[in-house]
Amino acid sequence: MTIPRNTICLWYDKDAEDAARFYAQTFPDSAVTGVFHAPGDFPGGKAGDVLTVTFTVLGIPCIGLNGGPVFAQSEAFSFQIATDTQEETDHYWTAITGNGGQESACGWCKDRWGLNWQITPRVLTEAMAQGGAAAQRAFAAMMEMQKIDIAKIEAAIRG
Repeated sequence: MTIPRNTICLWYDKDAEDAARFYAQTFPDSAVTGVFHAPGDFPGGKAGDVLTVTFTVLGIPCIGLNGGPVFAQSEAFSFQIATDTQEETDHYWTAITGNGGQESACGWCKDRWGLNWQITPRVLTEAMAQGGAAAQRAFAAMMEMQKIDIAKIEAAIRG
């Protein structure tokens, strides 16, 4: 087993394995790479319970820790997923929100485990990097959206 030098650790109440399997089914270049059971009792569970799950999300190494209800996910951490088409944007948005998640504003949504995601079309990111009037128009259009509508962003960029 190769242990990555840097890994994102995500705290779950008790469903790290379910979350990891959902991410692996939803995103390409994603997989569950290990499920590890607690060798003894711990504050969030008992010996034999799933303690940690190693997985990747779009190639990024992660570990899910079943630490109990002590800490919750927050908007201070999110995965930002760059999309190329409206179909891809819709697919990820629907997968996350349709599986017990919830919609938010400006391309943000939350999965059923409380983890935050930004489903962000590249055209929006590119417009923001460009700056100037096109960025201002794209930003104003985004501010009125939940799921990002690429056609509306492109129209805003054009003016």
